[in-house]
Amino acid sequence: MSITRRDTLALGLGAAALTVLPFRVNAAAEDAIAAFTGGADVADSGVDLTAPEIAENGNTVPISVSAEGASAIMVLATGNPTPGVATFNYGELAGSTAASTRIRLAGTQDVVAIAKMADGSFARASKTVKVTIGGCGG
Repeated sequence: MSITRRDTLALGLGAAALTVLPFRVNAAAEDAIAAFTGGADVADSGVDLTAPEIAENGNTVPISVSAEGASAIMVLATGNPTPGVATFNYGELAGSTAASTRIRLAGTQDVVAIAKMADGSFARASKTVKVTIGGCGG
């Protein structure tokens, strides 16, 4: 088997596309965070995010999130084609500011929770979930 210049060019372009793709996905997650926070600073404490370290199936990954005194919590899966998973809004009379659900993950990636506190500040938690069987598109 001989490799022609055309094959080499195609392989090079394919490799370049694969290296740029993760940056575009992370950029979408960063854009979603910036839209939710309005560009404000985000603290690294104040949110409890529970997710499995290893998920045997990316189609149903159980997570739970809570933040004392939050008015809204946004959950993102940074490696999914569409990173926004859910936004939970809480009113003044909410009994607790916690939620649990099952999400779909395309592969091993970070799950991020951003909480908007009642005083207008923001808090963040992140956890890496290793997926052994793909969920979204895989």
